Amino acid sequence: MNDGYAERLRHTFLLTVPQMGSKIRKCPTIVHVYCIVLPLYVYSSMAEILIVLLFIVLFMVFLSAVLFIIGPAMLLQPHRRTVEYYRRTTSILHPSDLALPNEELELKTAEGISLSCWLIPAGARARGTVIFLHGVSESKIVGLSMAQRLHAAGFNVFLYDSRCHGESGGSVCTYGFYEKLDVSTIMNYLESRPDLTLGRIGLMGSSMGAAVAIQVAALDSRVAAVVAESGFASLRKVYDEYQKRMTKIPWHYLRNLVIKRSEQIAHFKASLVSPVEAVKQVHVPLFLMHGTADNKIPSSATELVFRNANEPKELWLIPGARHNDVVEKGGEEYFTRIVGFFERTLPPAS
Repeated sequence: MNDGYAERLRHTFLLTVPQMGSKIRKCPTIVHVYCIVLPLYVYSSMAEILIVLLFIVLFMVFLSAVLFIIGPAMLLQPHRRTVEYYRRTTSILHPSDLALPNEELELKTAEGISLSCWLIPAGARARGTVIFLHGVSESKIVGLSMAQRLHAAGFNVFLYDSRCHGESGGSVCTYGFYEKLDVSTIMNYLESRPDLTLGRIGLMGSSMGAAVAIQVAALDSRVAAVVAESGFASLRKVYDEYQKRMTKIPWHYLRNLVIKRSEQIAHFKASLVSPVEAVKQVHVPLFLMHGTADNKIPSSATELVFRNANEPKELWLIPGARHNDVVEKGGEEYFTRIVGFFERTLPPAS
C-alpha cells in the first residue's frame, strides 16, 4: 500500500475519531484494515443511494402511469348522484314534492347531448327568471329548496342536470368550457316560449355551477345578475389542490400530465376554464359567497375572484361553513340575501 495514502487515511481517522487516535498510532495494522474497509463502506453507501434513487424513479413512473389512466376519468367523469342517492337524506326529490307547478323538459345541446330539466313557471306576473346551476356530482334536486323561495318571490325558476350529471347525457364534464354554451342554449329555449313572461334572467350557481355561471355571464349579454356560491378560481388551481388532497404529493407535473391527457380526451382547453379571468368581462351585478371553513375549495378562491370583479359586486363569507353545508350554516339569512339580491337586480318590467 502507498505509504502516503496510508498516512492521509490515518490522519483522517485522527481527526474524525480522536478517541481512537492513540490506538491507531500504536497499531499501524488498524490503518491497513481501514484502508480496505473504508472503500467498501463508500461503495456500500453509494449502492444504497442508487437503490433509493432507482426506487424513487420507479415509483414516479408507476404513479404517472396510474394517474395517466385514472386521473382523466376522475376529472372528466365525476360520480353521478341519482334520485336514489338523495332519497337517503330527503323526501324532496321533485318540484311536486313542494307543490310547485312544473314542466319536465329535455333539451339538446349543440352537440346533441340531452339535458334533463325542470321549469317552474311563476305565471303571467313573473318578475324575472333564475336559472340554477348545481355543483360537481350533484343534480338539479339540490336546487329545489332555493327554487321554492324564488318562486314564492315571483320568479320563474329553471333547473337542469348539467352534462355528464344526474339524468342528463354526456360522457365528459369540462367545468364550463362547453357547459357555458349549454346555458346559452337554455336561454334560447326560454326566449322561444311566447307563453312565458321571462323578464330579466339571473344565474345562481353552486361550486362548479358558480364557475360556469361566471363564464356564461362573461360571454352572454342576456345574463342580468349572478349569484356564485363556493366556486373555484381556475380549473388548474382547483385540480392541483384536489390532487394534493388525494395523493398527498405536491408535484405539479402530475397535475399537468392529467390535465394534458384530459384535454386530449375531451377536446377542450383547461386554461380557458378560469372564472378569475372571465369575471373581468362580467359587467352585471355579482353576489359571491363562500364558507370560511370550506374543506374542498378554500374561500380565498372566491376572494380572488371578487378582487378581479367589476362593480357592482358583493361578497359574503359565511363563518364556519364548509363546502357542502353553506345553506345550513347560512340559515334563513342565506335565502333572504339571495332572494333580496335578485329582487334588486331583476326588477319587473314596468
